Amino acid sequence: MTTATAEDLTMPDTWQPLCTSEDLVAHSGIAARLETDDGPVQIAIFYLPGHEPALYAIDHHDPFSGANVIARGIVGDVAGEPVVASPLYKQHFRLSDGQCVEDEQVKLRTWRIVLHDGRVMVQG
Repeated sequence: MTTATAEDLTMPDTWQPLCTSEDLVAHSGIAARLETDDGPVQIAIFYLPGHEPALYAIDHHDPFSGANVIARGIVGDVAGEPVVASPLYKQHFRLSDGQCVEDEQVKLRTWRIVLHDGRVMVQG
C-alpha cells in the first residue's frame, strides 16, 4: 500500500483523513465525502492489494448516468490497466487517471491518496 512521508503531509490543510485502512474493501470501492475549495464532492476510493499503487481516488459521479455510483462499479483491467466499470452503462474508467476507455472526451477527476498511520488520507 502507498505510504505517506512527513514531506508528503507538510501541508496538513490539504490532506484530509477520510477513513481507516480497516474500512477498505479489497478489490472494490467505497464512497467518501471530500471537502474541497469548491465545496464537498463525493469520491470513490479503490483498494487493490498487491498492485502498485494499491489505493486510487476518483470521482464517484458517473457523467453518463448523472448518478453517484462509481464506487459500486466492477473493478478489473483493460490492457493491463486497472479500471472500474460503471454499474449503470458499463463505461470503463482507468483508476490511474480517470480517463474513460470508450470515450476519450470524458475523464473523471482523480486525487492523490495515501495511507498514513492507518488512516487513508486524500489531498483535496
